[in-house]
Amino acid sequence: QVQLVESGGGSVQTGGSLRLSCAASGYTDSRYYMGWFRHAPGKEREGVASIGRWGGTRTADSVKGRFTISQDNAKNTLYLQMNSLKPEDTAMYYCAAGGGYYSLSPTTYKYWGQGTQVTVSS
Repeated sequence: QVQLVESGGGSVQTGGSLRLSCAASGYTDSRYYMGWFRHAPGKEREGVASIGRWGGTRTADSVKGRFTISQDNAKNTLYLQMNSLKPEDTAMYYCAAGGGYYSLSPTTYKYWGQGTQVTVSS
């Protein structure tokens, strides 16, 4: 059974930083990709970044240069380093696994965590 557990969310001021973590268990299929998504009230779920098993990444234009996705395969943990945060980054952030080739489309991901809230105040 695949489990994804996010942590690291919180409240910060504009310009601040947070690092999200996603501990994965029961997921070892190297053919697929993992990713971070976010969902703000009144908006559709948005792909933030994805990463392949061997480290290749793709980042959404809206966060490029500010957010970095990474992973520690030995710890089965996915990370999202978020710098220079803006109020528009406020959302629930989700970790996902089992996606397609560097996909940022939520419909292509099979497994989801429960999410961690990020709130950025001005």
